[in-house]
Amino acid sequence: MLVTLVTAALAIVGTLLGSIVSGRFQERAAERTVRVSHGEAIRRDRLEAVTALACAASDHRTAMWVRGDAVLKGDGPERIQTLRSASHMTRSAVTRPMVALRVLFADQAVRAAADEMITLTYALRDAYATTEDLTAAREAAKVAHDSFVDVAAGYLSRTA
Repeated sequence: MLVTLVTAALAIVGTLLGSIVSGRFQERAAERTVRVSHGEAIRRDRLEAVTALACAASDHRTAMWVRGDAVLKGDGPERIQTLRSASHMTRSAVTRPMVALRVLFADQAVRAAADEMITLTYALRDAYATTEDLTAAREAAKVAHDSFVDVAAGYLSRTA
């Protein structure tokens, strides 16, 4: 009878330990899945922020170029006012992706490249003196844009 009780007790203890170990393995697997999903979501959000900011900056650069070109060509005040309104809209469109980038990226190189791109894009407004000045400002903004994309791509590839 004692042997039967010991055998039954060992079977119960073994079953309980097996359940605990199995539960712990399942818990760890679920935690890993959550971490991977979270990491993928952050990466996707970061890529979206980079893409949206690069596109918004490019749109604003184009709007500022067209506006500056119209000023230099001496277009009428109505046309210049229309282009000014359009450039205000594109500048406003830069804000949301810039905020998202600041929230999602702690990396100072990515932030600095974004700041440089935006600063040089906004600088087109001060380059309406000559066509050469406007062209030089646009080229500097394009280079900063490409640099931002390269820095962000490097960061994203390192953190994948």
